[in-house]
Amino acid sequence: MKIAVVGYGVEGAASYAYFTHQGHEVTICDQATDLAVPSGAQTQLGEHYLDNLDRFDFIIRTAGMHPSVILDKNPGVAGKITTQLNHFMQVCPTKNVIGVTGTKGKGTTSTLITKMLEAGRKQVFLGGNIGVSLFSFLDKLTPDSWVVLELSSFQLIDFSFSPHIAVCLMVVPEHLNWHTDMAEYISAKSQLFKFQTAEDIAIYFAESDTSKQIASAGSSQKVPYFASPGAFVQASNIVIENQVVCATSELKLLGEHNWQNACAAVTAAWYAGLHDIAALKSVLSSFSGLEHRLELVRELNGVRYYNDSFGTTPETAIVAIQAFQNPKVVILGGSDKGASYDQLAHVVAGSNIRKVLLIGEQADRIRTALEAAGFSNFDPGGGTMEMIVAKAREVAQDGDVVLLSTGCASFDMFENYKDRGNKFKVAVNSLS
Repeated sequence: MKIAVVGYGVEGAASYAYFTHQGHEVTICDQATDLAVPSGAQTQLGEHYLDNLDRFDFIIRTAGMHPSVILDKNPGVAGKITTQLNHFMQVCPTKNVIGVTGTKGKGTTSTLITKMLEAGRKQVFLGGNIGVSLFSFLDKLTPDSWVVLELSSFQLIDFSFSPHIAVCLMVVPEHLNWHTDMAEYISAKSQLFKFQTAEDIAIYFAESDTSKQIASAGSSQKVPYFASPGAFVQASNIVIENQVVCATSELKLLGEHNWQNACAAVTAAWYAGLHDIAALKSVLSSFSGLEHRLELVRELNGVRYYNDSFGTTPETAIVAIQAFQNPKVVILGGSDKGASYDQLAHVVAGSNIRKVLLIGEQADRIRTALEAAGFSNFDPGGGTMEMIVAKAREVAQDGDVVLLSTGCASFDMFENYKDRGNKFKVAVNSLS
């Protein structure tokens, strides 16, 4: 077959290699003209990379490209557009698939589930939005393998399958600069559950009506977490089916928001058949989190510096602020994702924040929200990460936390959230 791989990043490269190996005629289509592509590869690069895609049998859309971008140029190809995720689910040899979505916490929860199943002596593969191509382990799967998929709305918007176990975490407005509106964002998340049957399981955050709505899209068994019969917190313990898994004080993950992620993971692992309390506890008491998620960089002169660059919404900045009792210097700002900063400003005004450092394109909007909430203890952070960190060091005092949790995307000043977090870590570690 003739296949177009549209978008040649990490995922596109994996798709090209996979379909070429299958014997298909594959063309790489990408807006960039300076791509390093395999020798002999057919390409359609530059300004006209989306032209005449109707000549292909299938169009493999990279997750970050909204289907409408392709359809605007090729209105008759809707039935030809697919994704790596859809193909993986079509050919996956195991039914033991757990999909996890939500606004934030997907990576942490997916990793916890994976580690729990591994502790229960299962063969487990983790992939998806977490940065691991699904095609990288497809040939290693057996009918007894387990697969955990971290899935974003970008991947799910045209998803046409559902896993046996699907998990919906907290959902709040995000990516409204990509989705047409909040309704489309919720609809995309709902695709994860839409094709579930009565034999499948939908796990959702009990305290979120939106999470419950999304999980209700299919015909599966509905199981809340943070409430019975799923895992929940009772008397400072994480409990499921009247069994104590561990005390919340034993969690290695920082912040009460991670109690939610821990309960979601325990619930998913439990309904996957893992009832080994010792295995569950061993993971919760040892896993300290993923890079760029409330990551302790260093302590210097009594000040602890935390990198939470992955937190790109006001809601994630709020939970990061609430994770620490110490006085804080908080770095806020970046590029726009269509969010409101009003609630974040009220939380800042009611917290023991010594100083807010405002950065990036959204600095003025956040300043306006802070002033409306009665908070005025803010300063410009500077135009480089070195300047931002130097300013944070200048205003922080012994016992404080310096927190990079911007509540915004990063594309105005940095390549992405990883670049922002890495530059923060370099700057902090350069302090003397």
